[in-house]
Amino acid sequence: MTKKITILGAGLSGLLTAYHLQNKDFDIEIIEARNRIGGRIHTINSDTAQVEMGATWFNEIHVNFKNLLSELELGYFEQFMQGTSYFEPFSAAPAQEIQIPQNSPSYRVVGGTSQLIETLKSKLTDVPIHLNEVVSNIDFDNEKIKITTPNKIFETDYVISTLPQALFANDININPPLPQKLTDIAKKTHTWMQDSIKIAFVYDDPFWRNKNYSGTLFSNVGPITEFYDQSNAALNKFALCGFISSGMEMYTQEERLEKLKIQLEKIFGQESLNFTSYHETVWAKETATKSAKQIGFMYPHQNNGHPLFRESYYDNRLFFAGTETANQYPGYMEGAVIAAKNTAETILKLQSKV
Repeated sequence: MTKKITILGAGLSGLLTAYHLQNKDFDIEIIEARNRIGGRIHTINSDTAQVEMGATWFNEIHVNFKNLLSELELGYFEQFMQGTSYFEPFSAAPAQEIQIPQNSPSYRVVGGTSQLIETLKSKLTDVPIHLNEVVSNIDFDNEKIKITTPNKIFETDYVISTLPQALFANDININPPLPQKLTDIAKKTHTWMQDSIKIAFVYDDPFWRNKNYSGTLFSNVGPITEFYDQSNAALNKFALCGFISSGMEMYTQEERLEKLKIQLEKIFGQESLNFTSYHETVWAKETATKSAKQIGFMYPHQNNGHPLFRESYYDNRLFFAGTETANQYPGYMEGAVIAAKNTAETILKLQSKV
């Protein structure tokens, strides 16, 4: 009899796990809490803009991610860093003009990172994806696992969670309870980008490039802390995109924008205020990324890659495959690719022994 696998989360690791397991004699479905797929990958794509509100960059060392792009025939291009950049060390001092060495480039996916998500989805022809399904309970007590959302009850043989570990441990009632040691570690696991606020200003033309500036800013002052050129590969959509101080979460969007405009004009001049649209994502307010029950300071990548996340539970019926579970590059897109591959291989090995 064909066994059913239910994957929690339609981000990169969830879709990729399904991709590896499809056509392997499983009945696969994906449950996603958001109204969209992609998780922490989210490209805003319109006639005038192509900006990344989530995962964006990768490097030469991310070989598994690069191999995946090659397999799916997706292109990538180098992050534009040419020309003069800015560094703002102190609030009382003007920004310094600096040159950034071009010896370790970063790359972006042609068409936006969501191109990867949409391509994977197109490959999953027999895998239903249920959106707007927030899991509240998982019951392992019977032969069939029961997954409860406000809308329905799903029954399955295996659960693969790709959710952030802290979100899984804090927000889902598990019966019988998870091992206490696992729960304790999971609740104290940092979810990469959970406190990030990402912003983008879209322009009709790249005024910074026209002046031989890279569009790059590093600031110890804020509110913008990192800023980069976000022009697309075709060079017909232009933007500046980056991160702002996490403390800016306390303000309204209107208040944030006013503070950003002051710094923007200070660094890039009057032309920088001629943006055509402004976009932002406060990831701490994304309930499918960060649990409201998770409080207190955490170090970046705290407990990421912990060995307990790569074990199976409930007699090989619960597995974890989110990026924070990876034994290499946890939290990054590379980690998501590694975690998905490792978990799929583990399940296929178990299947071969049946």
